[in-house]
Amino acid sequence: MIDTAPLLEMRGIVKSFPGVQALRGVNLTLHAGEVLALLGENGAGKSTLMKVLGGADHADQGGILIDGREIPFHSLKDSRSAGVAVIYQEFNLVPSLTASENLFLGHEITRGGFVARNQERRSATELFKRLGVEIEIDTPCRRLSTAQQQLVEIAKALAFDARIIVMDEPSATLTSYEVGRLFEIIRDLKRQGIGIIYISHRLDEIAAIADRVTVLRDGKNVGDRPIKQITRNEMIELMVGRDLKDEFPKRNSMIGATRLEATGLRRGRTVQNVSLTVRRGEILALTGLVGAGRTETVRLIFGADARDAGTIRLDGKELTIRSPKEAISLGIGLLTEDRKLQGLILKHSVRENFGLPNLTWLSHRGFVRQSRERRELDHYIGLLKIKVSNQEQISNHLSGGNQQKVVLSKWLARNCEVLIFDEPTRGIDVGAKYEIYLLMNELAAAGKAIIMISSEFPEVLGMADRILVMHEGRVTGEINDVRQATQEQIMQLAMS
Repeated sequence: MIDTAPLLEMRGIVKSFPGVQALRGVNLTLHAGEVLALLGENGAGKSTLMKVLGGADHADQGGILIDGREIPFHSLKDSRSAGVAVIYQEFNLVPSLTASENLFLGHEITRGGFVARNQERRSATELFKRLGVEIEIDTPCRRLSTAQQQLVEIAKALAFDARIIVMDEPSATLTSYEVGRLFEIIRDLKRQGIGIIYISHRLDEIAAIADRVTVLRDGKNVGDRPIKQITRNEMIELMVGRDLKDEFPKRNSMIGATRLEATGLRRGRTVQNVSLTVRRGEILALTGLVGAGRTETVRLIFGADARDAGTIRLDGKELTIRSPKEAISLGIGLLTEDRKLQGLILKHSVRENFGLPNLTWLSHRGFVRQSRERRELDHYIGLLKIKVSNQEQISNHLSGGNQQKVVLSKWLARNCEVLIFDEPTRGIDVGAKYEIYLLMNELAAAGKAIIMISSEFPEVLGMADRILVMHEGRVTGEINDVRQATQEQIMQLAMS
């Protein structure tokens, strides 16, 4: 039962950065025992609003009220004291410390000036018991699975009596079973009177877990409705400001001859005798559950990892690929699964990131021709509708969707003949997804061969010409008639 008095009110929040008006008088209300879904395209202001609530950013104007009382939020300490915990996509854990040590880091339990480790361990056990889960509390967090690390983050919030928990894309790297378990924990937290702000681009999840939806667009409120009074299409229209009749753009496939062929790829236990082909003008989907070996397979093709066995052919010619540099020179490009760690150098500018894989043709006598580099980048900023204040903007300051587009621009400029998209729309809003889908279709229509790795079965069914399903390092099935395929069929193959 939701209380009538709001647990949290954010009133008229305004926040600007150099050249960017991030928030334009945003209001947000959260009740105790409620799950509020916060929706919006990348760059709509969701992250900035949550950074203000978490004390990482200070609002230029506006106020924050807890239980009707206005409280200053100038620092992380202010936010924590008010009972707010923000769980970001990139977990804030120290990998070398144990689960128990991470729970109390910064607010250790002490006795006589010394950390009371045994008491912390007992408290940690009780916290995980409260969540209904079992975690090895003495295990370093680097050895825990992603789902277990997320549970440590939730337990951290409970350790300092958080009454408001923000979850930013909490299901992005979880299996369907782990998502179901997460939802059980969220429902239990609701029963304890905790208010939860849930940020996700997966609209099916929103319908399953949220009580109410608040939508931001261009730093402003554009909608606030109970979940029972809003449809999926209405959520999309509010987010993007236009009618998206189809989530997946239609395409007439003109599939030609085989471009890339991999046979008998092996690497330890992660990739076991995998063979695949992808043809000119084709989008081949490689799918399965997390840990199936999909990313490991394409890393062998790209030369990022050494293969124990197997052959790779491009247009019938056998290749010896020992490094990504060799793969790139042969016209193979990989958009990595983790754009922050592997796709971009976040502290460098958009221009510098764009130029890195293209230095050979952007340079003359050892010097980068910056005028040409800027001209080329301008072309792709326009083509991909990348939202940047200027080319020198630091990549870490871009939204997730725009970061993904910068990574994509690098490979388009290389004019790669084979493009591997590893989770191309993870953490990206529906509007940006649609633009990337359109671009993938255009690339396929131009004769490019595309391998798309995706954990989202609707995306696989909506975009692929052919589907390969993997489980524990092996291909367990191939689906040629995608139009007649179902998510249940994919799941059966993914678990077999």
